[in-house]
Amino acid sequence: MSFEDQLKSRRAFLKHSSIGLAAAAVGCRAPNQSAQQPATPPAASGSAPPPGMPPAFGTAPPVGPQVSAVTFAESEKLVQVSLTPAEQKQAASSWRQAMAPLYERRTGPRKVALDPTLAPATQWNPMLPGISSPPQHDHFVPAPAPFVPLPKDDDDIAFAGVAQLSRWIHARQLTSERLTGIYLTRLERFNPTLRCVITLTKDHALEQARAADREIAAGRYRGPLHGIPWGAKDLLDTADIPTTYGAEPFRDRVPKADATVVQRLNTAGAVLVAKLSLGALALNDIWFGGQTMNPWLLEEGSSGSSAGPGAATAAGLVGFAIGSETGGSIVSPSMRCGVTGLRPTYGRVPRTGAMTLCWSLDKLGPMARSVEDTMLVLRAISGGPDPGDLACVPSHLDYNAVLPVKGIRIGYVPSWLAEPPATDVDRAAIDQVKKLGMDPLSISLPNWPYDSLDLILFAEAAAAFEELTLSHGVDQLKAQVPDAWPNNFRQARFLSAVDFVQADRFRRKVAEQMAEIFTKVDMLLVPSLRDEMLTLTNFTGHPSLTLRAGFVEVNQARSDWAPDPKHPLPKFNPPRRVPHGITLIGKLFDEGLLGRVGVALERAFNVSSERPKGF
Repeated sequence: MSFEDQLKSRRAFLKHSSIGLAAAAVGCRAPNQSAQQPATPPAASGSAPPPGMPPAFGTAPPVGPQVSAVTFAESEKLVQVSLTPAEQKQAASSWRQAMAPLYERRTGPRKVALDPTLAPATQWNPMLPGISSPPQHDHFVPAPAPFVPLPKDDDDIAFAGVAQLSRWIHARQLTSERLTGIYLTRLERFNPTLRCVITLTKDHALEQARAADREIAAGRYRGPLHGIPWGAKDLLDTADIPTTYGAEPFRDRVPKADATVVQRLNTAGAVLVAKLSLGALALNDIWFGGQTMNPWLLEEGSSGSSAGPGAATAAGLVGFAIGSETGGSIVSPSMRCGVTGLRPTYGRVPRTGAMTLCWSLDKLGPMARSVEDTMLVLRAISGGPDPGDLACVPSHLDYNAVLPVKGIRIGYVPSWLAEPPATDVDRAAIDQVKKLGMDPLSISLPNWPYDSLDLILFAEAAAAFEELTLSHGVDQLKAQVPDAWPNNFRQARFLSAVDFVQADRFRRKVAEQMAEIFTKVDMLLVPSLRDEMLTLTNFTGHPSLTLRAGFVEVNQARSDWAPDPKHPLPKFNPPRRVPHGITLIGKLFDEGLLGRVGVALERAFNVSSERPKGF
């Protein structure tokens, strides 16, 4: 093919030459060749190199379209480096022999397909040298609770927490089949308003519920999740039940096996009633069925990407849900919808059978209506390692809700509380910390560009969906705005591999800084959507607990998406009252202490029982 033919379209050019990437790998070298000249195979030249001649860089057969100094001059704008004219000329003259061959795995002729389940060879381990070891034994002591008679009204039953539902089921005051029927009815009734369900698993759920009732009647009670209906974010594989990732190209995808988390909840006796919505490929709250809405404020989305779990839990459509987080996808919808979201330590919960967005960041965690409910679910889905998830490690949960919280050191950043996104609810939370006898301690973080870490997220996500991007399958997604995945995946092809490594090194520097902070405090209390903390703790792998702490008024609908002047968000006069949560950040694998403090604060705030009107 001639150079002119290859440049007929921009797509063909991008397919054959990712000019912005500067890969630093050894590949396709032939011996005894100048870096400025094309390689000639020994068989063709009729001579072989003398024994002992090592291979040299830049000696592969030339491949790909011709490039020029102008190509590099334009590429400098993408990777923000500067070359002299002489350097540009040298780079252009050797590109086809030195760097273009490194793309052979993708461009051919020796293409190698990478299975979606194949993880990178490098792994992120949040447990840096010197960090104290996680709990060595399981210990679970729930908070004492008075006996509450079974309500007569089905809506009151639906909004009860997992802990209370389990007491009624264990005492045989409530059957799983009845409870499952209540939630199925509510899902069918309210889903047209919320658009939070992708697949209703009615027959499957009733079958599981009846099996649970038979076991419980026979005295084989499996524990507090036995017979409890739940919803799965639709990136968790479910055998013979569609798992769509919320994305058009996958809407007919039906896996053959359950994700490990689904298996563990099946073992615990939980009842799957619905596959819940997520923003397409785990971004924000728009999926192929529309936008999932916030039960507290129906003029706005529920936030994402765990949009369906947030909305369904808040509206009393499930007992609990499983969400996932890569960069805020449990914290943000928990805030918006007024539920409790637990983002576990990276590596605690196995991700086998869950959609991969970012190998070194993805985490699965519970979303529920109370702190202790999230602890009950975490206990069921964490624990031993899983052979399908190389990042998953053995972990134990030491949770004791009856121990006092007096003297626990709570770190906070004073300047953050004085500026947005902090509110009076966040500031009042520090006062509650003091009233409960805990010690609030002022801390500070270096003024570093934490968002630079997102280079890792964009590069890994673009790699996870490389084939979908290069085949233009992402063109099918409903959201095609500049800040949606399709554009991000395309742009990420031009990120620098060198900068990826530097971002990875910066990640370790940030983790070391967090380790130093946690020598002084037991946990942090932060405004939930403070960008620096939301970003850096996802990259360091620290666990977080987001819980409702009060209410605020908003005069405009909120959105996960970048502002669009052509489509302004609805405004409200008078302002609308909506829930607002605070977030606790814990030490690695110290979710038990997060739960203990969370239960104490939840009781002190005394706002978790209020429901969204109309549900």
